[in-house]
Amino acid sequence: MSSYTNNRRIPMGYNMLNLIDAAVSPNVVHSTNTAVFNFYVKYLLQRLISVFRFEGLPEEWAENYFKYVLFGIGYIAVFNTDRYGVICQRCHVGDRVTLFRQPQKAIITNPVFDRSYELIIGKQCEVIKMQPDWGDALDIVSTYADLMTMAVESAGINMYNSKAGFVFFADSKAGAESFKKAYDEISSGNPMAVIDKSLLREDGSPNWQFFMPEIGRNYITGDLLNDMRTLENQFNSFVGIPNANTMKRERLITSEVEANSVEVNTLPIVWLETMREGIEKVNRMFGLNISVSLRYAPENGLKMKEEEDGDY
Repeated sequence: MSSYTNNRRIPMGYNMLNLIDAAVSPNVVHSTNTAVFNFYVKYLLQRLISVFRFEGLPEEWAENYFKYVLFGIGYIAVFNTDRYGVICQRCHVGDRVTLFRQPQKAIITNPVFDRSYELIIGKQCEVIKMQPDWGDALDIVSTYADLMTMAVESAGINMYNSKAGFVFFADSKAGAESFKKAYDEISSGNPMAVIDKSLLREDGSPNWQFFMPEIGRNYITGDLLNDMRTLENQFNSFVGIPNANTMKRERLITSEVEANSVEVNTLPIVWLETMREGIEKVNRMFGLNISVSLRYAPENGLKMKEEEDGDY
């Protein structure tokens, strides 16, 4: 599984990319079920995108394209074309930088265009970025997707291993298949299974042994599911989704709720201010009226009422 790193934007070969990726993302500590990992990446990325409400986007723009480029790549360029008018496009920033190490140019390519564009930022185009460092949201998403995938894998393995089983001793392949058939019949709900007498030992005793480990001691699925909820709450706190942090304990005091509300909005406010800066520049240059706001604003964030029984 390949991790999401900024290295994918560096022009280098696969061998160097694999070397760098393996140094920071050793495979032995990552999930193995790629399908489940991809599910959580999609699920968590959608949750992050839902934190922000965009208004005033031109009808000609594909809103899903705008959002996924902005949060998945970290920035998106807006410029004017003769054929399509003012549009937004995924871009790459040039190597040349300003005095304060900010990119000077945005490079845009698209198979639909008859040419590529290399535009000066601030004069020929503007760029809306998500984070001050031009980073994207996939590092947070992939980290928690990886952890949640490992928790799901562990829960599934633990549930499977908690089953009691029989151990059969067979002298031949035919005998082994007979035992399998008998066990399948019993497992399917049949009240009885008939086996050949030749499958018994010479003294007539059963040629199988009941194997039952200490299931209660090894069964930790409940703990793993609680851990998954904790991971999801941590992710929610990172990206600005109000959560009660109820896994901590049953009763929360007002100061703890307020502290959690502040923590929930810390990073999203930085992202919001960064996006608003780029949006204001876009609006001035192209006469648009785009705006962005937090769906869970701090003043409308987590609100809890204390009940007589102490539960929240």
